[in-house]
Amino acid sequence: MLADINLFGVFVDVRFATAVAALLLVMPVRRALGALGAYRVVWHPALVDLAVFVLLWGAIAWIALVLPSRLVPYLG
Repeated sequence: MLADINLFGVFVDVRFATAVAALLLVMPVRRALGALGAYRVVWHPALVDLAVFVLLWGAIAWIALVLPSRLVPYLG
């Protein structure tokens, strides 16, 4: 299991790196939801933003956990 990511000589925790990746993905999703008018039909837009962030963060964390073990047979 990964504990740290070496990012240009600086070790960054995987949880922080995946959270930043999720935050970067939430920004265009939030803009798209606003453009589509989805925020007009929800009770609390901030809760929708939080839910989208948590879902994306979980998906990215799962991919970061599963992907290295799936690539090992191909990379040797």
